[in-house]
Amino acid sequence: MSETLNRQWREFVLEESLADKDIFSYIQALEEYIKYSKPRTLTEKRRLSVAKQNLKEVKRFARRMEGKIGVLQEKLNILEESVGDE
Repeated sequence: MSETLNRQWREFVLEESLADKDIFSYIQALEEYIKYSKPRTLTEKRRLSVAKQNLKEVKRFARRMEGKIGVLQEKLNILEESVGDE
């Protein structure tokens, strides 16, 4: 699986363009890869299970970061407006 995984990862990286991508696009692609992977051994099955759980955590943190970024952008706009008024 390791060789197949490396080949598929390289294809994924090469085929995906960076334009108009956000973190959730990458998370979704990785979720699909994990979902359609067929582990051959118990070790591979466990690794995919751990990867799936880690991806859930990444998704949760990404949502939090987006929320914080939104709040910070609003604060920046308010600060810019207040500086512009002076």
